[in-house]
Amino acid sequence: MTDPQQLSASLEDYIEAIYHIITAKQVARGKDITARLAVSGASVTEALRALSRRGLINYAPYEVITLTSEGREIAEDVIRRHNSLKQFFTDVLAIEEALAEEGACKIEHTAPPEIINRMVDFIKFLEVCPRGGKDLITGFANFCQRGQTASNCATCVSHCLDGQMGKRLG
Repeated sequence: MTDPQQLSASLEDYIEAIYHIITAKQVARGKDITARLAVSGASVTEALRALSRRGLINYAPYEVITLTSEGREIAEDVIRRHNSLKQFFTDVLAIEEALAEEGACKIEHTAPPEIINRMVDFIKFLEVCPRGGKDLITGFANFCQRGQTASNCATCVSHCLDGQMGKRLG
């Protein structure tokens, strides 16, 4: 597989757009990509040629565009990185959805896979950890919105301990 880090952020955007268009319409056309990315036809043609030279898409002028299996793998990796970042921003950092989307679009191209994988693991940990779980994530979101915790720390700790005792007894 071509190393996804060898693709520029722009080419990653194109392959991601092609994937989404194909998912919706079975095939992509240059005009679909132009509309989705709000770029010129000449820019699309140049990107399609570059992706085709790398063996990531099947492309001929004025024909439909499809992904090769290697192109599909890379597109799915870009989308996985994007979705993971967006989920971290919304679920853990309590970032508003539109801003999380914008941030994910920018960071997905530069963050090493190890960092994104660790963020995914952190989300999973927070969801299952008896010391925090979803209550911790919700509490942080509320803190971000209000600038303070919903209750004092002693009450929160007591609530967490009561929850742990209930799980042990249940």
